[in-house]
Amino acid sequence: MNPWPDLRPVLDDIPWAIAGGVATRAYMPERMTQDLDILLHRKNCQEAWTRFLQAGYAVAEVLDAPYFVARSSEGVEIDVICAAFPWLEEALGFPNVDPAGYPVLDLPYLILMKLMANRGVDIGDMTRMLGLASEED
Repeated sequence: MNPWPDLRPVLDDIPWAIAGGVATRAYMPERMTQDLDILLHRKNCQEAWTRFLQAGYAVAEVLDAPYFVARSSEGVEIDVICAAFPWLEEALGFPNVDPAGYPVLDLPYLILMKLMANRGVDIGDMTRMLGLASEED
């Protein structure tokens, strides 16, 4: 398991969850990825930006995209996705927990994110996660 930075102290009371490749480790064997994607509500984006700066991260906007990038002093890139999906508050209110104890999107919401991204790696992730999921999941 990769040692990703613990963002819980940085984001404290802002609802957030890990999305993307790192989130899949809650549902299948971890795969390699170069960045950590987190999802939070658009209304909390500016506050998260400020907190990352205060915690010593370098922060940069991504033009024409609903997210920003925070980079730790160790060079770890965190893509902070700022969204306003109709299901987002429910998803962030009831996240799953990965093997390291971090909040991750619950499987149905992670599948929605993968469907929206619609890249080959995302289709592969969905196939592996759903193949390992229980009937209840």
